[in-house]
Amino acid sequence: YKIDKEKRNQAYQHNSLLVFFTGLSGSGKSTIANALEQKLFSNDIKTYVLDGDNVRKGLNKDLTFSPEDRSENIRRIGELANLFIDAGIVTLAAFVAPYLEDRSKIKQTVKANNYFEVFVNTSLEVCEQRDVKGLYKKARAGEIPNLTGISSPYEKPPNPDIEISEQNTIEESVEIIYNKIKNHLRF
Repeated sequence: YKIDKEKRNQAYQHNSLLVFFTGLSGSGKSTIANALEQKLFSNDIKTYVLDGDNVRKGLNKDLTFSPEDRSENIRRIGELANLFIDAGIVTLAAFVAPYLEDRSKIKQTVKANNYFEVFVNTSLEVCEQRDVKGLYKKARAGEIPNLTGISSPYEKPPNPDIEISEQNTIEESVEIIYNKIKNHLRF
């Protein structure tokens, strides 16, 4: 290819990277990712948000929520994020991604210097209270098998680059993440 990541980064006047949000369903991953995108976009940073709503409707619509398919879902997201990074885009990916091994593979795929893991550490109780999509209620009624946190495990990141607490507001969360990544965005 004649145009590489470095040329795109120079043209866009910022580096590209992946900010990967992980946590239980309802933890606030997509909400924070979208708020961070607004801040970055207002600072002329080229961005794109990937989450279950836009990825599972098309690219990964053939996958279930079995452990094997969850891993394949995350593998594909890692490959997609890698293409976005090559395209010069700051990619914000918000996924439960319950397994340490899968998140580690994404980091390997995009390279460690392009990867920031954000653990949105929200308790199961708070996630169930939020339960906007009614997933926890359905899982407790036996209607949804393999829901992370109920009938399927979530492996917490032992050393995330950034940890957001359920006590942090959306605005505080955005500032915490932005302050951590801002030096990696500019040349």
